[in-house]
Amino acid sequence: MKIGILTSGGDCQALNAAMYGLVKGLYKKSKNKVEIYGIKDGYTGLIEGNSAKMNLSDFEYILKQGGTILGSSRQPFKKINDEYKNGKTKVGCMVENYKGMGLDCLVILGGNGSHKTANLLSEKGLHIITLPKTIDNDIFGTDMTFGFSSAIDRATEYMDNLKSTAVSHNRIFIVEVMGNKAGWLTINAGIATGADVILIPEIPYDIKKVKDHINKKFSQGKRGIIVAAAEGILTLEENKLSKKAFIEKRQKEEISDSAQNLEKQLKDQMDAEVRTSVIGHIQRGGNPSAYDRILASRLGVEAAKLICKKQFGYMMAIQNGKINKCLLKDIAGKKKIIDTEDEILNQAEMLDICLGR
Repeated sequence: MKIGILTSGGDCQALNAAMYGLVKGLYKKSKNKVEIYGIKDGYTGLIEGNSAKMNLSDFEYILKQGGTILGSSRQPFKKINDEYKNGKTKVGCMVENYKGMGLDCLVILGGNGSHKTANLLSEKGLHIITLPKTIDNDIFGTDMTFGFSSAIDRATEYMDNLKSTAVSHNRIFIVEVMGNKAGWLTINAGIATGADVILIPEIPYDIKKVKDHINKKFSQGKRGIIVAAAEGILTLEENKLSKKAFIEKRQKEEISDSAQNLEKQLKDQMDAEVRTSVIGHIQRGGNPSAYDRILASRLGVEAAKLICKKQFGYMMAIQNGKINKCLLKDIAGKKKIIDTEDEILNQAEMLDICLGR
């Protein structure tokens, strides 16, 4: 039995732990000889036919290791049918190389875009199993993605450390958290660190509500304000604009990102000093949390069971604490965002956190 593995899209913690669980499970469950082929640098490696045979020992000590031992890359789904070489499309090259390697199954560890490509490959007859990874936790069909727990820890630690300097200088700190379309990481890290304001892409914010809440906090004697802001936040006014009008507005105002826009608004309306701090890619880095190691290992083991049963075209997911399988065609192209009536938002407001609404 020949199994290919690739990690696609942005890196995150526990990619290696998922492969660890998968390979361990395959060797334990399979009654036939197992051959593992690591495909280098995500879909790019599959397009170019860049792979290497691997041994069980290659996966033995990677459970706690961050990043991905296979490397990763981004291949946007909208360009997957572009010509690559000799009249062949990128997806055509993927199919050809899969068949040329004689694979019985390809396991893809990826996020939303990666799942759309995975589903396309499945529709073309390839045997595909996927595992849900992303720090954004926005993959439809699973309660939790691996990488999410670790990223919460990183963002929380960052804001915890920033609090002391905010209090020392009585500053307002805007902390930009990753999350362009979904605010799961921001809302969870914000609650964990006791942020005063949490702004997420799902709720266009009213700057007056934010300003009034901060002033209330200062009037109550609080020193130092933390505003946890997802990178994809919009004002009420911006949310009404077309994409073209929004881009033109930002260019005219010489604003490159949403955190900068929020800083400008607060500086114009607040007496306190306002600073912006961007957490950046450390949210993706470092060793995975214990929770992520366990989750990823469990997902990997269950994927191995499915492969041994010759059941393909599924994503492994955790639902209500149990590992289940979801049809790729049912989840690909769908994004899990926060419902504005979600209980976590109400709970945040009960903690006297302003959501800008």
